[in-house]
Amino acid sequence: MISFNERKDDFIKIKVEKLIDWNEPNGEGCIVSDKITKEGFKVGYMYREEPTAGNPDSGWRLMAGNEDDEYMNNSNNHHIFAINTVCNYDQDIIPYLKSKIGSAYIRINNSEFAIDNGSKPIFVDKQDR
Repeated sequence: MISFNERKDDFIKIKVEKLIDWNEPNGEGCIVSDKITKEGFKVGYMYREEPTAGNPDSGWRLMAGNEDDEYMNNSNNHHIFAINTVCNYDQDIIPYLKSKIGSAYIRINNSEFAIDNGSKPIFVDKQDR
């Protein structure tokens, strides 16, 4: 079994630039699937829930869209990142970040999202690296 200390450095190394100004009062943390930060997928599904009180939480939850329940139920498969850092993995999410709590989006092609109403499949794609 791989310990956390052995796994923590297997994130895809990227240059992090300031791409957004995040000044919402609860902070800029978000929960991100390792499919994005370790396996190189683009964000395919993103939703915003009520931020967790007492934590620097934006409320955003970001996934590739090909995670199953077993994958998501394993807390070792997702981590907390600053929302700006995730924008550096996938800049396509930037136009949607100011959406209200309760918003949910799916990727519909290699660069666009649409409101998730359950009628379209998620377009799963790899990052250009």
